[in-house]
Amino acid sequence: MKVSIIDTGSANLNSVRQALKRLGCDPVVSFDPQELASSDRLIFPGVGAAEAVMRGIEKRKLRDFILGTKIPLLGICLGMQVLGLDSEETDLENSGVTKTLGIVPGHVLKLDARGGRLPHMGWNTVKHGDHPLFQGIRDEAYFYFDHSYAMQLGAYTIGETSYGCAFTSALAQGSFMGVQFHPEKSGAEGARLLQNFLDNF
Repeated sequence: MKVSIIDTGSANLNSVRQALKRLGCDPVVSFDPQELASSDRLIFPGVGAAEAVMRGIEKRKLRDFILGTKIPLLGICLGMQVLGLDSEETDLENSGVTKTLGIVPGHVLKLDARGGRLPHMGWNTVKHGDHPLFQGIRDEAYFYFDHSYAMQLGAYTIGETSYGCAFTSALAQGSFMGVQFHPEKSGAEGARLLQNFLDNF
């Protein structure tokens, strides 16, 4: 099985790569659409700001590939958020919203922590159903989070978490999946989720 990590220039890819290697994979890291098109699974991590990830997608001519692919794709953290319609996260020169890929009909909003600290950093539970991504993972298992923006709940939500308010912590839309948390930093439960993504789709 060929597993590829999509490189937009806006993520520390090594922790994801090492987590996959511990599962017996030797993933390819690439931003070449032709290389990525020969993959069996795609991992789409993101760190930093939505606007920077979108600039990387445009600069590396990845938009059409991502929108058109039928290869199972797992977005992680910001890689999940940019699957939505738009994000309130912008750079300092932009007071509007950042338009994202529009694969999932959800908006990413500043997290209403109700007095809690931002970013939402550390371990929190994920309430989920029986989606194959969570096979063998108990409901309300703990995963590791680090974010200040979150996608609203919707029909695409397969996992939710509360931190001041409830938000989408896992989603699925066709062959596109995403998690707000970092499975590569979430111990045995995170490893199981990554293995499920490799095995079940």
